[in-house]
Amino acid sequence: MAQRFIMTAFGKDRAGIVADVTRLLYENDCNLEDTTMSMLADEFTLSLLFSSQDPEIDELLARECRRLELDKGISAFVRPLQDNKPPQVSSYKTCTLHIEGLDQAGIVYKTSQFLAERKLNIIHLDSAASMSPESGATMYSMTIRAQVPESLPFDQLEEELSSLADTLHVDVFMTR
Repeated sequence: MAQRFIMTAFGKDRAGIVADVTRLLYENDCNLEDTTMSMLADEFTLSLLFSSQDPEIDELLARECRRLELDKGISAFVRPLQDNKPPQVSSYKTCTLHIEGLDQAGIVYKTSQFLAERKLNIIHLDSAASMSPESGATMYSMTIRAQVPESLPFDQLEEELSSLADTLHVDVFMTR
C-alpha cells in the first residue's frame, strides 16, 4: 500500500523552482496527487500531496530535501500522513466568503476564529493587501472556501456573518 506525504517547499522565486522540486519526486518514483503553489513576496511556495510505494522513502526524501536546500536554495520539509485513506465526505455543504476592508491587525485570526466557533472548516483561503487607487489606503481582501455543517442554515450563517462584518468594519459576501 502506498504511503502518502505532504511536502512544503519555498525559495526565492526564479524560473525552474517548480521543476527542481517536482524532479525530486519524479526521480524517486513518487506520485504527485495534489498541489497548491503561489508567490508570497519574492518567495515561491509549494504545498504538495504525493504518495510512494517505497517503504524506505522517508529517509531518502530527508536527504533529498537537504540536497535541494544546499544545491538550489529551496527549503523543503516532508511529513508522512498517518491515515492513508482519502478523507471521507461528511455532511457538509460548501460556501465561499469574500471579505474586504481596510487592512487591520487580526482580520484573519478573528475571521477564522468566528468560523471555527461555528464548526466551519476552511478548505482554502487566499488573502492579499493592496493599495486602494482612490484613497491610497491599504485594503485587505480575503476569499475563503469553507465547509458548513448541514445543521447550520445558510440564512443563519449570513445573519451571523453580518455581525462579524460590523465588528471588523469590513464587507462580507457569501456565495453558495
